[in-house]
Amino acid sequence: MGMQPAPAWLPPFNTGLILVSGVFLLLGLYFIARKQVARHHASMLTATTFAALFLVVYVARWALYAPKHFEGDGLIRTVYWLILGSHMLLAMVQAPLVLATLVLALRGSFAHHRRLARLTVPVWLYVAITGWIVYALLYWR
Repeated sequence: MGMQPAPAWLPPFNTGLILVSGVFLLLGLYFIARKQVARHHASMLTATTFAALFLVVYVARWALYAPKHFEGDGLIRTVYWLILGSHMLLAMVQAPLVLATLVLALRGSFAHHRRLARLTVPVWLYVAITGWIVYALLYWR
């Protein structure tokens, strides 16, 4: 017996989690640029929490349901695989980067935190944005 596809609500719910994470990441950047450290801290913890929830739901979905296969062909298929490949590679890098950046902040090592965040934030944004693009290519075609 093969695996069943995920319920229709699950992929948009999962993508919504990473959307919320991305919004709070941007809010965190906004707040720190204005020296609103407490709001930055809260925003970044919220962004991290939603990214972690996304990962838990994604792994559970992967383990429990059949994957959705990309149905396009030609150039759009090549574009899809390039985006998906870069997304997956950087997603594997993102998790330890976010964790290390968060730990540095919580330990009060702000100079190291800022330096690592300059790498972490663009990777995190790229992974979030390409995740939304992959979702759109899979489900909105």
